[in-house]
Amino acid sequence: MNAKETAVVLIEFQNEFCKEGGKLYDAVKDEIARQGTVDNAVRLATEARNKGCLIVHSPFVYDEQWVDSKCCGGILAGAKDMGAFRPGDWGTELIDEMKPQKGDLVLSGKRALSGFTNTDLDKTLAEGGIKNVVCAGFLTNVCVEATSRSAYDRGFQVVIAKDATGATSQANQQYVENEIMPVIGQALTVDEFLVALE
Repeated sequence: MNAKETAVVLIEFQNEFCKEGGKLYDAVKDEIARQGTVDNAVRLATEARNKGCLIVHSPFVYDEQWVDSKCCGGILAGAKDMGAFRPGDWGTELIDEMKPQKGDLVLSGKRALSGFTNTDLDKTLAEGGIKNVVCAGFLTNVCVEATSRSAYDRGFQVVIAKDATGATSQANQQYVENEIMPVIGQALTVDEFLVALE
């Protein structure tokens, strides 16, 4: 896999998920600990960046007006009820370990599940000659999966860095790894991906 043709999309490495006191931390903390999600993601971002990959940060910021106008239920309604990912809140900030570095791209406008929805991600990848999209982050079976599916539909080769993702349960994690990703791409460990990166 050519590093110059590869983007690593880091999905929602925000305090709400990754830090004690975050509104969704308790839901994912066991899986973060089991997989070493944050440490693996830091290594993924650092080594992929050093090899020449485009690093893309894809934070979610709750947009109440947009959600209400779209009549969204489910997880977006849950975020509203919890008061999660509010603009300007500590919980919405990217974690210190994953602060953007020079040359990284930080998406704005992500209001839904896929990192392609309401953002410039598609345009940016096309302009950069990107052919491969590697997803990491939260939740494996929600935004990571949605972004992966969107990438596949747009003709990209798709990978999830499975030990740099996090779900609310091991069963949800394994479902994406074993049932979804073989249909649309690959589920690789960070080490496996980095070895494959030229």
